[in-house]
Amino acid sequence: MTTQAQKPGTSGSEATGAPGPADFALDPEVRHLNHGSFGTVPRPVLDRLAALRAEMESNPDAWWRTLTGRIAAARAKVAAFLRTAPDSLAFVPNASAGASTVLASLRFTRGARILMTDHTYGAVAMGVRRVAALHGAVVDTVHVPLDASTEHIRSLFARELGSGAPVELVVVDQITSPTARLFPLPEIVAEAHAAGARVLVDGAHAPGLLADPLGHASGADYWTGNLHKWVCGPRGTAALVAAEDVAQDLVPLVNSWGAPNPYPHRFDEQGTQDVTGWLAVPGSLAFFAERGGWDAARATMDRTVTAAQTLLAEALHADLSGVTVNEALAMRLIPLAPVLATDPDRAAALQRRIAAELRCEVSITSWDGRGFLRLSAHVYNRPEEYEYLAERLPALLTAAEREAA
Repeated sequence: MTTQAQKPGTSGSEATGAPGPADFALDPEVRHLNHGSFGTVPRPVLDRLAALRAEMESNPDAWWRTLTGRIAAARAKVAAFLRTAPDSLAFVPNASAGASTVLASLRFTRGARILMTDHTYGAVAMGVRRVAALHGAVVDTVHVPLDASTEHIRSLFARELGSGAPVELVVVDQITSPTARLFPLPEIVAEAHAAGARVLVDGAHAPGLLADPLGHASGADYWTGNLHKWVCGPRGTAALVAAEDVAQDLVPLVNSWGAPNPYPHRFDEQGTQDVTGWLAVPGSLAFFAERGGWDAARATMDRTVTAAQTLLAEALHADLSGVTVNEALAMRLIPLAPVLATDPDRAAALQRRIAAELRCEVSITSWDGRGFLRLSAHVYNRPEEYEYLAERLPALLTAAEREAA
């Protein structure tokens, strides 16, 4: 039993063989406290990725002749991890591409509504608005307060779905990116289907964080999630899962020789794209399964970020009372002073300043005119990283407040 159970990052990795910092290629001179944005890849998977690329370059003709079967084998392993049938899952570059694929494949009645929330990921929201404009549909946004309970969120969707023109599609995050909320998908999906609307779930952060992301999104018509974030797969790897009754309507964003094939196989061949990431991602699944297991990894991540949130909130004298409902696993918010990060540009500038002055990579987000420090932790994060940030961040933010006043 460790005596440091309350300190961020304590996992007992030396005793259990669980993954630690040495298993990743991250720069040790930088404190990497923003795993949720870009992820990182375990060293053995980087080695596998390099070997696959070397094989591809050594004989491109032979590579492409054998690719179909290799993609199918990788798809089967990812599908098993996500607890779905292989024929329901297509590989896509990222969750935004998965959402764009669904939006581009649908047709909307002029004047019909598409529903999303004010937590929707920016790139997905832009895609929703673009498609709505093409079809003459209307985009309505549900405001979901940070402290909204499951029942409150359900009632907000029920009210919006029951008023105005018919809603043909609901686009909803499983775990919100700017605000780190775990949305109550069973209740939202039930309300949407009762109103005759289809549901597209943006599960960008769900694989790896949730043991059964598709179970949590049960009944949704479309789901897409990244494999490069919490699963630690190579970048450019994500999954798109569709219900059987709508899957064959989905087509890739790029037309290529696989187009005549049924879903999901039509997504396998899109020109000469580099799919080595798809083939290597099963290695990431195996890496964590063999090094203590996924349940242990998730517990470590959540324990780490929970302690870090407490530590930094105390250092910043931040009030957490409004941000502790429906928190996502391994991600937490800390509210900043009202004058800081009041819009995305100011948030990005503050994030760059912290990186430059403190050598800490963090996420500064802006939502509803308010700035937040969004913490996200993986198994490689350690207590001293958060202690370092807690010692130095208050002075930097105080200076930033003076400059913003």
